[in-house]
Amino acid sequence: MTDFLATILTARCRIAPLEDADAAALAAITDGSVTQRISFLPEPFTPADARALIGRRGMGDRFHGIWSRETGRLLGVIGVHHARRRGEIEIGYWMAATARGQGLAREALQALTARLSLRHPECRMVAECHPDNGPSWELLHRVGFTHTGQVGQRPGRVLFARGARHQGRIDVC
Repeated sequence: MTDFLATILTARCRIAPLEDADAAALAAITDGSVTQRISFLPEPFTPADARALIGRRGMGDRFHGIWSRETGRLLGVIGVHHARRRGEIEIGYWMAATARGQGLAREALQALTARLSLRHPECRMVAECHPDNGPSWELLHRVGFTHTGQVGQRPGRVLFARGARHQGRIDVC
């Protein structure tokens, strides 16, 4: 998969690939409320951990920051990952505690999934969500994902899918 998301602008957000210089901001928004939900993030999540995560882009992962267009602050993250199965795209996200409940994740996910659908119409997008994470479960439905009835690959998660053959993946905290 190519790096097709140079920059996406929405009414309130700028979505752009995270770079090494963003490591401190990424570490600052990745607190225990995030790391307890995302199994591959260590606790505490340090700037060194953030640099390592950003550096995974060569392994099929690409993490994009969700930045405030008004303040320039990092509000959240959306990861786009090579599929575990052909024809799938996995996406994951998390938001800073101060950015939750404002519709910013929905705004960013709608923009990102629209871009992915245009660039990769043959792909199915998927997401994993904890059954007890009501806000994320609801958000996935709002942006067009449906619960597949399948168990996710990560412990305690269920699979949601959107698009062609329900083969893409979105990993949601």
